[in-house]
Amino acid sequence: MSNSSQNDSPSPNTTRLTGSEITWATLVGEGVSDVFGYPGGAILPIYDAMRKFPIRHILVRHEQGATHMADGYARASGRVGVAIATSGPGATNMVTGLATAMMDSVPIVCITGQVSSKVLGSDAFQEVDITGITLPITKHNYLVTRAEDIAPALREAFLIARSGRPGPVLVDITKDAQQGSADYSFEAAAPKAYRPHPMRGHNADSIADAARLIREAKRPVILAGHGVIQSEAYEQVRTLAERMQIPIACTLLGLGCFPASHALSLGMMGMHGEAWVNEAIQKADLLIACGMRFDDRVTGTLVTYAPKAKKIHIEIDPAEINKNVKVDVALIGDLKQILEILLPHLSARTSSPWLREVNASKGECAVRDIKNLPDNGHLYAAHVINDLWNATDGKAIVVTDVGQHQMWEAQYYKHDQPRTLITSGGLGTMGYALPAAIGAKIACPEKEVWVIAGDGGFQMTSPELSTIAQENLDINIAVINNGFLGMVRQWQEFIYEKNYASSPILSPDYVKLADAHGIPGATVRTRSEVESAVKSARASNAPFLINFLVEKEDSVYPMVAAGSALHEMIRRPDNPMIETAEDA
Repeated sequence: MSNSSQNDSPSPNTTRLTGSEITWATLVGEGVSDVFGYPGGAILPIYDAMRKFPIRHILVRHEQGATHMADGYARASGRVGVAIATSGPGATNMVTGLATAMMDSVPIVCITGQVSSKVLGSDAFQEVDITGITLPITKHNYLVTRAEDIAPALREAFLIARSGRPGPVLVDITKDAQQGSADYSFEAAAPKAYRPHPMRGHNADSIADAARLIREAKRPVILAGHGVIQSEAYEQVRTLAERMQIPIACTLLGLGCFPASHALSLGMMGMHGEAWVNEAIQKADLLIACGMRFDDRVTGTLVTYAPKAKKIHIEIDPAEINKNVKVDVALIGDLKQILEILLPHLSARTSSPWLREVNASKGECAVRDIKNLPDNGHLYAAHVINDLWNATDGKAIVVTDVGQHQMWEAQYYKHDQPRTLITSGGLGTMGYALPAAIGAKIACPEKEVWVIAGDGGFQMTSPELSTIAQENLDINIAVINNGFLGMVRQWQEFIYEKNYASSPILSPDYVKLADAHGIPGATVRTRSEVESAVKSARASNAPFLINFLVEKEDSVYPMVAAGSALHEMIRRPDNPMIETAEDA
């Protein structure tokens, strides 16, 4: 037999399958067991073939929910989340979820159906150029028009989604590709080996420079971001901090990467970070940025950011180096690997006057355990989150929406474990929490999962209550209901002379809404009712919703207004609300 005839022969491991069957076979080969989706005409061949494969499909109520569920699944588990939708509006409904995952570097693969290739470009029914639309908000995307190209595209999509700096990938498959047939081999469809970015890497001089700066620093601070979690560099970051006695400040998405209860933990930095954290950063003579991108909500105005500090940036994405903040040493690559190379160059530091200075600056403001404060008839969001933290021993996976409650959660729920705070950081997507919590619970069914959402964001995706009911998921939901788009109202108070234009919001009776979906619930109006309501929710072993009617015009303190320096913080005024937060 000639070489040419050998090459034309199917592999011994090849099976003849339809494109739809190839889709599911490839997903199973990639280790996928759960997908989130919504069927429609252009994706029906794939749905028809699903019955032949060991896949759990979670039927969502909106395709945006599918992407957020895949996102929450990925963040909670560290695996790639998968969402599926039809063409046209089904695909475009995924845009917000793709952008959310892109901004926060979350590995998801979205599969969309597309009209048949023969009518592409003709404005056929439910045709839309989804690859063109999503090009700026995906790490990569594909339009697949032949059955034989489905497996290679999907396998490469998974590789791209989880390698380097993770992110979302979209695979758009035409209907005729789904209906066609091809020889299939999972092994033969393997992508080429991942090639790191040519700028990745570090030389001995860079490692030596970084080690020297760390040894010489008198007032160092470690800035820990989402990259610590993505790299799973927990032990290495902790070793660096403990060996050199360096305090650690976390970004919002970095919370949990270092135990909040640890003596070296400062808390969250930035716009609504702790006052002593921002002050320490501004006084520092060295910042060691680990897997974070110097977002504007972290730095405040750049011209006044950490003016006395040298800066070491350890980052996997070369595009982030010097993008926002000019650094003195850049170490480009996987954080865990780089720290393992750096740590042998550092000898233990036995004392740190700087650490004592930082701890002294906290004062009484550091005390946020407010469980023993008397009940004065008012219910504040801080009460709710603090009591929830106590009730769950800080061990629950908490999925938040975006707004004031998100910041209060970051301040009052102390995360000691990674992947226990799931939230939209970069895009700030309202409506994220409820569907993302579904993904987290599917990924980690043994974990306790709580949604913390505002009354504004909750209404954006509340139909996913039916998804929770249909799947019988034990998810507890805390609606922080203040009758406002709370963060918008706070900005209007501070910046727009209390012109509350379009920020008051009417809500349904959330307990009745939950009941309509077959989910029990309770309304809480006072502090004394919080503990029993949370206890009932946790004991139910089923979905449960609590409508917390909190103070309407409470604000998150401290606050660094947009365009202000990091140390120019708006602090809580002297009023009765002070008992619930900073000076408690």
